[in-house]
Amino acid sequence: PMGLEGAVRLGLRKELDAIADDAEREERVRQVTAVAQENAKALNAAALFEIDDVIDPAETRELIAATLAAATGRAEPPPPRRFVDTW
Repeated sequence: PMGLEGAVRLGLRKELDAIADDAEREERVRQVTAVAQENAKALNAAALFEIDDVIDPAETRELIAATLAAATGRAEPPPPRRFVDTW
């Protein structure tokens, strides 16, 4: 998979090609990569509703157990219906 720096280099290829100085080009890549890393943090994604929830890794087991317990609950079956002969 491509990392953020590779994505930045690919996305800004024309802009980077226009910069003649190698040091200046690398500085631009570092700047844009830093912004991309900040935007890629899980809390930022959660704030934009791109993911459902961000949980503390220490709470993962409890959350999974509670979710599975809630999903396995069965509702009572409906009462049997009285048979009606349609003839």
